[in-house]
Amino acid sequence: FQLQASGGGLVQPGGSLRLSCAISGFTFDSHMIAWFRQAPGKGREAVLCAGSYDGQLHSAPFVKGRFTMSDDNAKNILYLQMNNLKPEDTATYYCALASAKDECQNDYDYDYWGQGTLVTVSS
Repeated sequence: FQLQASGGGLVQPGGSLRLSCAISGFTFDSHMIAWFRQAPGKGREAVLCAGSYDGQLHSAPFVKGRFTMSDDNAKNILYLQMNNLKPEDTATYYCALASAKDECQNDYDYDYWGQGTLVTVSS
């Protein structure tokens, strides 16, 4: 599989960005997909994730309705729409894919990762 993330950049506080993750070679019947992020000097954390095991979307507490995850099945693209961005959202964002596990928030459960795209929120 190959995951190609894009869409990062510099944005002012309160602004929006949409990240994309193009997925090729995907064949899992039971899977989970996620966006993670890693801020400078910090560990990687889940932003939004979904697993085919429960059909539920799980979001980190800091999301607070500002971010949404969606996909275009026809194009095999996963999106992360981020609104009302804050300086603390500055991080490298990664898309990830794996066969389904019991929960989707753990980065160590993911086998396939995009290369990361940097989001900088600053005035």
